[in-house]
Amino acid sequence: MEQTAAELRQLIENIKPILLQISNEEATEKPSIERWSKKEILGHLIDSAANNHQKFIRTMAQSGVEFVGYEQNTWVDSQHYQSRVWEELVGFWSNYNLHLAHLIENVPAECLSNTIKIDGVGPFRLDFIMPDYVEHLKHHLAQILPFADLKSKFADVYH
Repeated sequence: MEQTAAELRQLIENIKPILLQISNEEATEKPSIERWSKKEILGHLIDSAANNHQKFIRTMAQSGVEFVGYEQNTWVDSQHYQSRVWEELVGFWSNYNLHLAHLIENVPAECLSNTIKIDGVGPFRLDFIMPDYVEHLKHHLAQILPFADLKSKFADVYH
């Protein structure tokens, strides 16, 4: 999991300064009424970090965990990410993910085969859900950032 943790750290280091170049106004703009703004997408990534934090810890503690899913739109709407200051969201997202990188880096090897079911789907092994979290993060960051091809700009973290 050291590689996954390193990839997550590198992603944050590379992307955070670029996110901070986005103005609060630009981050608030919604592409359409039914689509999330950049603030809401980053808020979703904070929610994902919070949910995955729980998944990681609970799955490390015991195998065969049953975990509930979450209604992502309800989470985003109820937390009013639109009214948050963009720079504060970026800082919170960055710090939370640095903590998750620390957690991932320090997961005991004997826990990696522990499993979790999410809303009855699975089982998924811990050594799958941790790297999958990073892939989910990259997917949504590509929706936020104004680059046509993040994979070519950051080939070292987008593989």
